Amino acid sequence: MFKKPVDVKTVQRLSGADKKKLRRTAKERFPQASDADLDAILPPKGEITVAKYPNHALVYGIEGEFPMIFNIDARGHDLFPTVYALWKVPHLLPAFTLKGGEVSRYVIGGADLMFPGISIPTEGFPSFEAGQPWAVKVPGNPAPIAVGITTMSSTEVLKAGLRGKALRIVHYYRDMLWDSADGRYVPNEGFYEDIVVEDPNFVSTSQSPDSAEGTAEVTHDSEDAAVDISESHAADPGTHSEAIEETIHGVNELKLPEDKSTEQAPDEKEHQNLTTEEIDSLLDKCLLQALYTSIKEKDLPMPGSTLWSNHILPCRPPGVTLDIKKSSHKKLSKWLQSKSSSGLISAKEDKYKKEVILVAINRKHPDYMAFKPEKRVQEPVEQEKAVAESSATKQLEVAEIYKPSSHVKAIFVAVEADMEKYYSASEASDIVFRYVEKENLVKPTDRAKVILDVALCDSLYKGAIKKGSAYPTEIHKKDLGSTFLNRMQVHHKVSRGTQEVIRKGAIRTVQIMTERRQGNKKMTRLSGLECFLMDPDSLASELQKKFACSTTTAELPGKKGQYEVLVQGGVIDDLAKHLVDHYGVPKRYIEVYDKTKR
Repeated sequence: MFKKPVDVKTVQRLSGADKKKLRRTAKERFPQASDADLDAILPPKGEITVAKYPNHALVYGIEGEFPMIFNIDARGHDLFPTVYALWKVPHLLPAFTLKGGEVSRYVIGGADLMFPGISIPTEGFPSFEAGQPWAVKVPGNPAPIAVGITTMSSTEVLKAGLRGKALRIVHYYRDMLWDSADGRYVPNEGFYEDIVVEDPNFVSTSQSPDSAEGTAEVTHDSEDAAVDISESHAADPGTHSEAIEETIHGVNELKLPEDKSTEQAPDEKEHQNLTTEEIDSLLDKCLLQALYTSIKEKDLPMPGSTLWSNHILPCRPPGVTLDIKKSSHKKLSKWLQSKSSSGLISAKEDKYKKEVILVAINRKHPDYMAFKPEKRVQEPVEQEKAVAESSATKQLEVAEIYKPSSHVKAIFVAVEADMEKYYSASEASDIVFRYVEKENLVKPTDRAKVILDVALCDSLYKGAIKKGSAYPTEIHKKDLGSTFLNRMQVHHKVSRGTQEVIRKGAIRTVQIMTERRQGNKKMTRLSGLECFLMDPDSLASELQKKFACSTTTAELPGKKGQYEVLVQGGVIDDLAKHLVDHYGVPKRYIEVYDKTKR
């Protein structure tokens, strides 16, 4: 909503009647707000202005001070508080708390918030509906950093297994709306007293807010997050690289000094007592640990901000706050460049994004060879999620797996991988990238591409290229994994509890079809149950009781061992919902045909 610079169309003062109407609408939108709370964000005797934007947003603010309330549809009903308003009245909205401060770098880039990134309280989530405004906070900090709209209700969240998109972010710390107040903080009063703008942990107010966006703007595809570092539009390219680093490390330290909940833990206090040399040593250790355990050749090239948040920080000791500014390097870019000078890694600056990029890893470097990675104990699954799953029926798990074919045999033999084993998509992709690393096939002049030798070219294209056409000589890294998977045998694995079945080919869908029989009577046919470990006879008996109708089973003609369930009546929608809710069949594997509609 406010990612890109947008010129305001008009700014005008509200009349007395309009101010009263706005206050009534805000009271209805934020029922938990008292009159004193509304007075703090909409002073009765102050001048309130409304700014109209080309994207149909209306922003209401205190004249000469801060934007306080905005809406995104120009109708004035779906109001949202700005972070300035939430810093004055923190309980104005309910808030999700992130699992870790590192997640905040994506939120302040405008990324939507997913449920796996939220810390779930022991008492569980309060009841909420889709379309409600919620705030976002970092752990141990009462200062919200973003505002968004819930995409599903609390009931739907539990049915989805605490996965999926939680909030569609509409406003966040350091976006263009925040910067419209010249980057000022809420005045020193009340709960947020003594917030200092000149704190060195914050980005300079003279820097372009887009510098933060260039670091953290991401997009999410499906349930898993696919992160894309977008091109910056910063007005001052010279300060952009510095802004990226400081914004990442500064947002977690946006806090209120007088709030007892923000006091540092003992481990953090101990970390502050570390010398500069000890911090440098800790940084080097975390980098080597990441190079060994989490960074693979297929991930390169990698932006420095992604390297820091997704790989370096997770490798730090438990309870330790790692701050690059307290090292001798002071900046992430300088530290990476020093490691590049030593020969451990290869790094270069992206001229467009103004960010240092990790290009290659020298795994034969003496420091790399001498380092022994630590074995980290994985964090247990959230207790709340385990309780939610145990209370429901055992969830059906469907996975697409791959078995090596004759096409890719040479690659598996070269890396000494088991030809009889089944592999997931990520495991199969790792095999081909191991081969690329072993044979040193990454193109020297373009690290994003792989040179095809004879074995790899045959594995990917032999028999697939038309006669007379030339074989490719190189392939982009992002296409290598998918092309390799297409040359393997597709299987699928279905499991529920202790039951597990592996079958050849892609999984078939459950088909639900309603048709008319004997005049105006309807009959619903259900087939394809065997693929999802459901017994037709048991299901028929269950549906007979549920829908209070007659049911029967019959073997499909010409398909030995495959049965269909016949249900009297047009229960097509209820039946599909029953399969999803009680048997965990994913919606994408259910096909519905209603032949009674003309």
